Amino acid sequence: MLSRRQILNGAVALMAGTAGFGGYAVAEPWRLRVTRYRISPPGWPRGLDLKLAVIADLHAAEPWMGIERIRHIVARTNAASPDAVLLLGDYVAGRRLGLVSEPVAHAAWAGALAELEAPLGRHAVLGNHDWWDDEKVQQRGEGLPAAGCALEAAGIPVYENDAVRLEKNGRPFWLAGLGDQLAFLPKRCPASWTRGEGCQGVHDLPAMLAKVGDEAPVVLMVHEPDVFPEVPERVALTLAGHTHGGQIRVAGFAPVVPSRYGQRYVYGHVVEEGRHLVVSGGLGCSGFPVRFGSPPEIVIIELAA
Repeated sequence: MLSRRQILNGAVALMAGTAGFGGYAVAEPWRLRVTRYRISPPGWPRGLDLKLAVIADLHAAEPWMGIERIRHIVARTNAASPDAVLLLGDYVAGRRLGLVSEPVAHAAWAGALAELEAPLGRHAVLGNHDWWDDEKVQQRGEGLPAAGCALEAAGIPVYENDAVRLEKNGRPFWLAGLGDQLAFLPKRCPASWTRGEGCQGVHDLPAMLAKVGDEAPVVLMVHEPDVFPEVPERVALTLAGHTHGGQIRVAGFAPVVPSRYGQRYVYGHVVEEGRHLVVSGGLGCSGFPVRFGSPPEIVIIELAA
């Protein structure tokens, strides 16, 4: 039988552990790490060495993702000297996050991202929250959301089922961007506002791939990783965000993952049948400003034969 002292000591330890978990989870959104991958996709051309910086799920909001923090992220990204910077969507805060935060003006966060530097440019796709945030576009069922307009006004092109041919040292490759897979909310919202159930996408993978005009390798930007099973071998590397690495992950397991595939595409470098996917853990928060076991990250990917 446990003594009274043992019971009291156990209760104190439990309270201390709970407080420590909560404190760390609240503090973790303020951290920033740089995660690096070196990948050699099948058939990647010799002599085409690419360094790509990936920024995903910014969710700009005061106080934890204000302009000064975004500028710090930009400075850390620039310090890596990437060939190109790829922005994978969800620049705005989610609706539930708005209950405990203040939004950052579109022009402000987009202007901060315009300070990113890379010889092959900055390139962007939109995420579900960028679409859901624009009520007028949701009502019309068409048009470019305000977040996309802000990016383009800042000189950052937004890809929606489009592709561009780039070169490094005379070696070509294609950079493609897929439209968002959860762009338009179902009419029964706001009950499913943050769940994505029944949403209609603007993605068109075949149409996008039809714009790839030669045999140069393809790097694909998407927001949600769920499209990956449909991506053909023609694509050398797919880059995604959206999951936040689960945002709360204990011993590598995320209890909640916004993907119909669960843990399959929650985070990191995934290889399936020779096809490569990297899912960024992202930078901001969705739902509540809490992260655990999934700190904010900038992803640097080096591609080489």
